[in-house]
Amino acid sequence: MSQALYRKWRPQTWQDVVGQTHVTQTLQNAIQSGRLVHAYLFAGPRGTGKTSTARLLAKAVNCTDPQPSNRPCNHCEICNAINESRFLDLIEIDAASNTSVDDIRDLRDKIRFSPSMGQYKVYIIDEVHMLSMSAFNALLKTLEEPPSHAIFVLATTEIHKIPATVLSRCQRHEFRRISINNIVEELEKIVAGENLKIDKNVLTLVARQSTGAMRDAISLLDQLASSGENVTLEYAHNILGTATNQSVIQVVDDILMMQTAKGLEHIHTALDSGIDPRQYSRQIVEYLRNVLLVKMGDPLGEDLPADIREKIETHAGQFEKEHLLFCLQRFNSTAADVRGNWQPSLSLELAFAETCISPAPKAAVSCAQPVEQPVVVTRTAAVQETESTPSHHSQPVVPADGSAKVPSIKKERQSTASAETKPGAQAIASPADQLSQSVTTEKSAGAAQDEKAVFRKLRDNWNEIKKQVRQANPQTEGLLNSCRPFAVKENVIQLATSEFVKSKVETKENLAIIEPVISRLVGEEVSVTCITLKNSPAGSKDTLQNEDGMVNAALGLGGQIIQQD
Repeated sequence: MSQALYRKWRPQTWQDVVGQTHVTQTLQNAIQSGRLVHAYLFAGPRGTGKTSTARLLAKAVNCTDPQPSNRPCNHCEICNAINESRFLDLIEIDAASNTSVDDIRDLRDKIRFSPSMGQYKVYIIDEVHMLSMSAFNALLKTLEEPPSHAIFVLATTEIHKIPATVLSRCQRHEFRRISINNIVEELEKIVAGENLKIDKNVLTLVARQSTGAMRDAISLLDQLASSGENVTLEYAHNILGTATNQSVIQVVDDILMMQTAKGLEHIHTALDSGIDPRQYSRQIVEYLRNVLLVKMGDPLGEDLPADIREKIETHAGQFEKEHLLFCLQRFNSTAADVRGNWQPSLSLELAFAETCISPAPKAAVSCAQPVEQPVVVTRTAAVQETESTPSHHSQPVVPADGSAKVPSIKKERQSTASAETKPGAQAIASPADQLSQSVTTEKSAGAAQDEKAVFRKLRDNWNEIKKQVRQANPQTEGLLNSCRPFAVKENVIQLATSEFVKSKVETKENLAIIEPVISRLVGEEVSVTCITLKNSPAGSKDTLQNEDGMVNAALGLGGQIIQQD
């Protein structure tokens, strides 16, 4: 049976430890100056060299080479015995399977015996955070005052679980994640030493997938090398279940252009090819992180291909900062979701939909909350005839435009509609006033009918409007996908949408594309503006299906019609 590559290429000298110079140099200096301590704590992510460094320390303190700077020499009997795993004074304990207080008591009883081969007995306790609290308490006294021939090396990936009483008795060394460049360099040595045929861009992919863990990278390399053929990037994507860079870029493009249908199609194509949804989310997060770094002014690493670097810089210029942060947070939540769903792709699809349709979501306003401003409902009203005889009660004067105001809606009660008499107004309108009001009312009625006709044309031709806008600019059409016709008032088209999309649509560039298309299809010269609705979703069913969308929307907000035709 062949040996796993991560065991075969385990570091045998201090120089072989990748990316942890700050630790290895300190330990070398301590050995040369004779300033060894009785307990060390190695903490850091998995696969970064903690156990390998502990074994190197065990070899160095027992090496018989006369020059301390040459230890470990890997030539003396002690070094060879440790390399061949037959050195009796090196005891490795897995704390995950030896967690009880009895295991620590057994260790404490045996530690008093003198070394059989070397100068020191070295105890390596891996995953020490798995020990029970009583086991830690049993270890405390021995850890504080061990025999002169004993050295403890505690290794952990979760240092926050180590009791403070243990931390204070150890010399602590922090291991860091290894950079992609260092991992690639080490993988190139292994590929050359094993005579493997693997493309260099595959090694970069493996380094990225390892997330800074050298052991993970070597294990992935071992998995790819088992094919016995020349490993290409396409083959590596297939084996590792990762997506191509182009697939991730397409999804990001779809988010920017708000192309929900195309984006979901690209996601489903990637998932149908065997890509894991969480892995796909991680790749999107990694790409968006690079976009964020560029947008914040941080240069990209040199390990990225030139075409990817160019695309990242382009996307950094297209994204709004708030939208980019929301996308990054949303996909990161999906990548970190360990619970899973009965439908594996659901979390990824939801993340895409939210970032595409609602780029800048805000807290929804509850319908039970009071409306901040009064809702005004205008309705054409016929002028009632005034009696020739004077009345004992003065009549309220109807405004010239035939409009009436609805007071604000309160949370606990609904106020009744009333009209106040203006100071100085006559109680009974004269015949001349009645004639003026009648003419004005007829004009208002005609204008209202025209607005209804324009709104009907706008609603009926909405899909054609978006189609023609897309021919001019696909991104502008993507913005219109998040807008709905709301009302027409005095040759002004009102589109309901979110605050984020409103700021985009109302730019000079987009209005210069949208307004001519709408004017041509509705048959009148119009301008376009956007509004945001607080208590009613943009483009509600009532608004789209009823010709008088403005009135229906106001009614949905709690307004009342106090005058009918």
